[in-house]
Amino acid sequence: MTASSLNPPETLDARALRRRTWTLALLTLVYFFSFMDRQILAILLEAIKADLKLSDTQLGLLSGLVFAIFYATLGIPIARLADRTSRRNIIAVSVAVWSVMTALCGLAQNFTQLMLARIGVGVGEAGAGPSSHSIIADLYPPEKRASAMAIYSLGVLLGGGLGMMIGGVVAHSYGWRVAMFVVGLPGVALAIIVRLFVVEPRRGLSDADQTVDPSPMPSLKQGIVSIWQSAPAFHLIAAITITSLVGYALTGWGPSYMQRSLGMSMLDVSKYVALPAALIGGGSALIGGALADRAARKHGVWAQSWVVMVMKIIAFPFAVSFYFVDNPTIAIGCYFVSYIFAGAYLGPTFAMIQYLAPLRLRATWAALSLLTINLIGLGLGPYAVGQLSDLLRPAYGDESLRYAMLCVACLTPWAIFHYWRAGLLIRQRDADLAVVS
Repeated sequence: MTASSLNPPETLDARALRRRTWTLALLTLVYFFSFMDRQILAILLEAIKADLKLSDTQLGLLSGLVFAIFYATLGIPIARLADRTSRRNIIAVSVAVWSVMTALCGLAQNFTQLMLARIGVGVGEAGAGPSSHSIIADLYPPEKRASAMAIYSLGVLLGGGLGMMIGGVVAHSYGWRVAMFVVGLPGVALAIIVRLFVVEPRRGLSDADQTVDPSPMPSLKQGIVSIWQSAPAFHLIAAITITSLVGYALTGWGPSYMQRSLGMSMLDVSKYVALPAALIGGGSALIGGALADRAARKHGVWAQSWVVMVMKIIAFPFAVSFYFVDNPTIAIGCYFVSYIFAGAYLGPTFAMIQYLAPLRLRATWAALSLLTINLIGLGLGPYAVGQLSDLLRPAYGDESLRYAMLCVACLTPWAIFHYWRAGLLIRQRDADLAVVS
């Protein structure tokens, strides 16, 4: 008997499942670099404003709308490509592009040049999210998917926080341009690592129904129609879009608010706020994902939506208090408490969207979700705050940013309603499917 017969070759499916933890770790690192490159602008806004003589509206455009238009719209065609070809390769190319463009931001001499570089960052980042969602959904079954997505969402919380910390510390010593180089260039090495080591799993690998669908690949129109016709998906996307609008407004302008209204320096925000907030948010994401999976095992997937709803209800009064308190220590304390609960929504929400998505439209559904989330949430959140701040400046002076951010934060109850409604609809949908089967 030969050695090969005693130890048959490992199948591609077995290899993908054996290495799924490593793959998830790399995809989380990709998401980390994505948000670090995206959110570094937040801590640098005041320095960029002084150097390039920009208004709050222009800063809001750079933080949100300019980036979001290209990031969100290009996500659709790239996601269609990801539903047909190698998702790993798409992610690797995306990382390389946005990393180089982040570094080029440091060479900008005026608003137009910085805007073009930010557009390049958005173009690069458009390919990573939908492809990563699709891979994770294929590697983890529904009852473990919220936890996997929560781990993946650590990239948002840790990347944004550490990006601000690193950017602020480097900018304090060497200027905002060097900070762009330091954060951007290491991503090129990450792109090579992704290409070499991320596993490309078979589509539907971890789903209970392993039946191969012989029908033609659904068109983009069918993908749009299918997500629009899913009432639970509509409410989930509405909920996460509103949540993202509030979140991007806070993270995009939070450091400026702390400097203008609370009297903190850029270095103070970098050292004493950015890292603790990232760690608190990361813990919130992990706990939220674990609670959501536990609720799903006990009650059904629908309960994940209500876990997020409860977390947001607890966080809301602390988030609003952040804008009413003048004492920096108390204000930052309220900010941290709200963050304990606010970071729990990402993993469960993305997991539920993938749960509802047709198997061969997972990347497309992820891209359509991200299109809405980023075009409205990222695009309008920071921009709306900038516009409101400029409009309120004649009445409130330097405090105009405080009231602009408060107005946006008060949209949170609207998101809470949609999470409540999504839970009800998913429960009804699953009950109807159980009767049919």
